[in-house]
Amino acid sequence: MPIPDPPLVHVQKVDASRARTAEPDFSGAQALSESLRRKISGDVRFDRAARALYATDGSNYRQVPIGVVFPRDNDDVIATVALCREFGAPLLCRGAGTSLAGQCCNVAVVLEFSKYMSKILEIDPARRIARVQPGVVLDSLRAAAEKHHLTFAPDPATHDRCTLGGMIGNNSCGVHSVMGGKTDDNIEALEILTYDGLRLRVGQNLIEPCGGNRPRVGQIQTSLQQIAHRYGDIVRQKFPSIPRRVSGYNLNWLLPENGFHVARALVGSEGTCVTILEATCRLVESPPERVLLVLGYPDIYQCADHVPKIMQHKPIGLEGFDDLLVHYTRLKKINSEGLALLPEGGGWLMVEFGAQTAPEAESQARHLMESLGRTSTAPQMHLYVEKAKQKRIWEVRESALGATSHVVGEPINWEGWEDAAVAPEKLGGYLRDLRKMFAAYGYKGSLYGHFGHGCVHTRINFDLQSRDGIAKFRKFMEEAADLVVGYGGSISGEHGDGQARGELLPKMFGPELMQAFREFKSVWDSAW
Repeated sequence: MPIPDPPLVHVQKVDASRARTAEPDFSGAQALSESLRRKISGDVRFDRAARALYATDGSNYRQVPIGVVFPRDNDDVIATVALCREFGAPLLCRGAGTSLAGQCCNVAVVLEFSKYMSKILEIDPARRIARVQPGVVLDSLRAAAEKHHLTFAPDPATHDRCTLGGMIGNNSCGVHSVMGGKTDDNIEALEILTYDGLRLRVGQNLIEPCGGNRPRVGQIQTSLQQIAHRYGDIVRQKFPSIPRRVSGYNLNWLLPENGFHVARALVGSEGTCVTILEATCRLVESPPERVLLVLGYPDIYQCADHVPKIMQHKPIGLEGFDDLLVHYTRLKKINSEGLALLPEGGGWLMVEFGAQTAPEAESQARHLMESLGRTSTAPQMHLYVEKAKQKRIWEVRESALGATSHVVGEPINWEGWEDAAVAPEKLGGYLRDLRKMFAAYGYKGSLYGHFGHGCVHTRINFDLQSRDGIAKFRKFMEEAADLVVGYGGSISGEHGDGQARGELLPKMFGPELMQAFREFKSVWDSAW
């Protein structure tokens, strides 16, 4: 059966006064809300205040939803999806709303999981797994796992508020992905619900119904296997072989050499395919003792040039940031204690080592210091073993987004091109070319991020409030996509494609893989 093209969605940046009055074009909202109140035990909020609150996420977009539902349990979710299907209402699943690419706002019924469905259902230290509901906050899981000296490896800067459901949606990463991989590497199984009401458990070589409808299960399995067979070679050729390819659907996990892992193939699908009811997460050993080596280089480009050499020493975290981030942090008069601990330089790397004992971790760091000290480009080096001082320096890096977004006397800095990734060995060249693009467009933005995996964060002073500014922004985005694709990289290395970058996917993947993505979407959500 031919797969239809996706419906076109045009998103326009509008001023706040216009956005406040915008109403979703869905005539059945009142009847749907009344039906939901009769059927579910959770909260149903279709009032203007709730819809205004849920019209934004961490991105540049504002779209007023049809309404917001806070399910108390799986039965509520199943009933909500069934009623949305009956009324023809689109559906959007939301965790903490921290998405930077517009995944958590749209003209849809928003399912908000973080209020009630936020329980850790099981931690099994022997099998090193945890079962969680989608609304569980990452730090809650990490705190529970640490009692067994285990952790969930991916840890974005929003770890104290982001939810596991949201992380699965975006395929989140964070500092310690160099130790334990992205979210997709750490999901063993998912319990999911399709829009047409099929409840399944999926995992490696696993698609089983939670109830009846086995013929539909067989159809799903056959269709996914056909996608893997038909597009396998081009997936192998065209998917960037880098640590931080987050863009596109995870068709690589359907390949036989990757175990036909259906759950991991759904990670990163941004809620566009299924609703997640439960996740079984892989836990990894959490090094109890850690030290932090901070390296100061003349500029951020030389920081990037030295990443491959440093990664040979197997740190559990490797972050970078530039002098503009430090300047903005000083202007805002925040994290002064952390800034005072930085060695002299114009760009910095934070290299974390972990081990069972403090002397072991310190020995690893000193081995790297000796190696770097023998080079002609040796950086300034400060080793911190005290946990309090390490915490202060980490605060400089973790507050980067807030420190760079709204600076007094500066234009507002926006997301949009904030998390592209390249192979770590190409990072220095990419950063130099990106800064040249900034200069050509009259833009500027701080460069920082997960340098150990070649993932770069930035917020740029786009003008998103005039017609000419938006046209210039679009031209930059298209050229930036060409730049990163030319480096064999990914237009998203952590935050996902969302509304910000979804339109750019054909540049990265080409027409055949875009068709494969349409077919994957249609397997789960045939009505789109």
